[in-house]
Amino acid sequence: MLVSADISQAGFDQQTGNAARPPAATLELFLAGIGTRAFRFAEAGLRSRDDALDAVQDAMMKMLGYRERPAAEWTPLFWSILRRKIVDVQRRGNFRLRLFAPANERGEESLIDWADSAAGPSQAHDQREAYAKLTLALRKLPARQREAFTLRVLEELDVADTAQAMGCSEGSVKTHLSRARDALQKQLEDFR
Repeated sequence: MLVSADISQAGFDQQTGNAARPPAATLELFLAGIGTRAFRFAEAGLRSRDDALDAVQDAMMKMLGYRERPAAEWTPLFWSILRRKIVDVQRRGNFRLRLFAPANERGEESLIDWADSAAGPSQAHDQREAYAKLTLALRKLPARQREAFTLRVLEELDVADTAQAMGCSEGSVKTHLSRARDALQKQLEDFR
């Protein structure tokens, strides 16, 4: 009977053979227990280790605001938060991919789907070169177009927040952004 006493002290339910929940579960223990599964879930959806780590971390940080909720609500709440984070990251990625695609290829069916997004030395060099060319191209834009592009695309503000930051209407933001995209596409066409 010494073995069964050790098992019951270790936190096992003798009837089901499963690990028993501690009577006073803490949010930190919950997050520590769900972290690996959450990372696998996010990595499968995002196909990027770094993006998955960021999404899980953001979801966990947001969960800290719900620590006063009953422990029974934590699991569905956490997965809901994480799912929304993943969708947000996917949308941002799709938006950026479509940004520089030719106008006739901007449909959903033309989205590029990379299996491995880790940059090698050649890709890292190409990315630095692309960033430098983008910076030079942005400097050639009129100030309002540059502001609209920077706030809306690079800073990822929505149209209303961009309009408020620029002190203009949402329609003006859309016009400036459209003109900036067209100008950048023309300037960077030879780089592709």
